Amino acid sequence: MARIDTPNRIRGTQDIFGEDERRFARVADVFDRVRRLYCFQRLEIPVFEATAVFARSLGETTDVVSKEMYTFEDRGGDSITLRPEFTAGIARAYVTNGWQQHAPLKLAASGPVFRYERPQKGRFRQFHQLDAEIIGAAEPAADVELLTLADQLLHELGIAEGVTLQLNTLGDAETREAWRGALVAHFEAHRGDLSEDSLARLDKNPLRILDSKDSRDRPIADAAPDIDAHLTSEAGAFFEAVARGLDAAGVAWTRNSRLVRGLDYYRHTAFEFVTDRLGAQGTVLAGGRYDGLIETLGGPPTPGVGWAAGIERLAMLIEEPAEGEPLFAVIPETSAQERRALRAIRRMRDRRLRVTTAYRGNAKRQAELARKLGADALVYVKEDGINVSVVRETPFDHSDLDLMVLEALPVNSLSGDVDDQ
Repeated sequence: MARIDTPNRIRGTQDIFGEDERRFARVADVFDRVRRLYCFQRLEIPVFEATAVFARSLGETTDVVSKEMYTFEDRGGDSITLRPEFTAGIARAYVTNGWQQHAPLKLAASGPVFRYERPQKGRFRQFHQLDAEIIGAAEPAADVELLTLADQLLHELGIAEGVTLQLNTLGDAETREAWRGALVAHFEAHRGDLSEDSLARLDKNPLRILDSKDSRDRPIADAAPDIDAHLTSEAGAFFEAVARGLDAAGVAWTRNSRLVRGLDYYRHTAFEFVTDRLGAQGTVLAGGRYDGLIETLGGPPTPGVGWAAGIERLAMLIEEPAEGEPLFAVIPETSAQERRALRAIRRMRDRRLRVTTAYRGNAKRQAELARKLGADALVYVKEDGINVSVVRETPFDHSDLDLMVLEALPVNSLSGDVDDQ
């Protein structure tokens, strides 16, 4: 018989299992708990959208649109793109579903996103993000709450130490236009020394040059004019209000006047939570205010602010989660007790006890497998009742284990009448 080759996993994707999955689930669970504390509603949006959603929102000159999107024609001839981020799709949903009546809306989402990038530690072509947005609130208080949510998430994950919130302002429209003019003049004076990518950005989006990683661009970008010299009084007051709010909420931050966000829709607040524990991929959570985004998709002028965080990067920083409840293994002493064991398992799970069982082997073999799975206690189902054997030290009071099992089983199960209940 001819050998059949197994297709390999696509480069830049991952199979998440075991400890990696437990870390992943921990991040998602903590995010879900914290977003509820802040009254953010859960939202599900499509994994793919019309390409125009991202091209209009993110900007044609961004690396995401020009180099990284997974775009294809479907069978109907429409241009479709797998989502490279959440914000544009959420904005599209806000406009097309007429959610303006519900503003301000606090929304949370999570799931896979797709970017054609060079895979490396903490960076994949299919990865997963947490996303939080406030749409319809122009006040600095919205920025403060969103950043406080992010800060609490990092603290509850146990990774806030060593993570720094870097904060900047991109100003209002007037500020941005004045700063843009100053940047163009600066970069034009060094045109001959810029990289090809930065030359392409110079006319359309010179702010993107500030974010260049090309070694040819860095000295020029580092010497570029700061935004502070061009801030209007209104933009300055907005940033000051955000800073005071963070101080009042106990959120530590540091000013990074060189920080820009890579997407065209950002205004006012821009921020990144950065760590030195992940090498080059040091940003674990980032976002900002995007007051011009909804209009690019045909909606009315609508303020918004949001952030996204990579689940994989956060998961790499946390400790491996410990299970919160004891694990029981139910083992029939003989094959004659298998039906009684199944009844016992069902009743224990109905009482919200974690129970595992083997599908084959004698009682000794099943006990060995249970120990390998990390069972805290073995519950032997015998002809004359049950016997609970504690396997290992756990964070639980061992004296309660027998009681937990007995309460989960019928009173007369000890006399061998489980099947009759």
